Amino acid sequence: MMPPTATSTLELIARYYATFNQTSQIPGDRSASLALLTADVVHDLNQGAREIGHPAFTRFLARMDRCYREQIRDLTFTVAADGTRAAAEYVVHGTYIAQDEGLPPATGQRYVLPGGAFFDVRSGKIARVTNCYNLNDWLRQISVG
Repeated sequence: MMPPTATSTLELIARYYATFNQTSQIPGDRSASLALLTADVVHDLNQGAREIGHPAFTRFLARMDRCYREQIRDLTFTVAADGTRAAAEYVVHGTYIAQDEGLPPATGQRYVLPGGAFFDVRSGKIARVTNCYNLNDWLRQISVG
């Protein structure tokens, strides 16, 4: 495998979000998302634990499918010149459809939430995803009305 380049990493991260947006509307088959990740992918959840590997990421995606319907919009990417790291800034447009563990009840609340993510890339795949957003802002939005 060729070493990453800024262009190949930009394409990979853009594909990651395009795949997320496609499959989040019809939950169930997340194999296209998983195909973009290394088997030992590190996933740093916002204000949560670090999870490692495809099985953990599969459980995360299943929870997302069960509890949320989201679209990632207004994407902006920054990529390191050597292609080994990248960042994305975005706005999540979502609906909270089922109660997630440890969070308030879901009643179809809608939210719009800015966020960001950081990525490590290895062998043409995403080796780390670190997500960041303002949990207090999200909680405020789903508590209104």
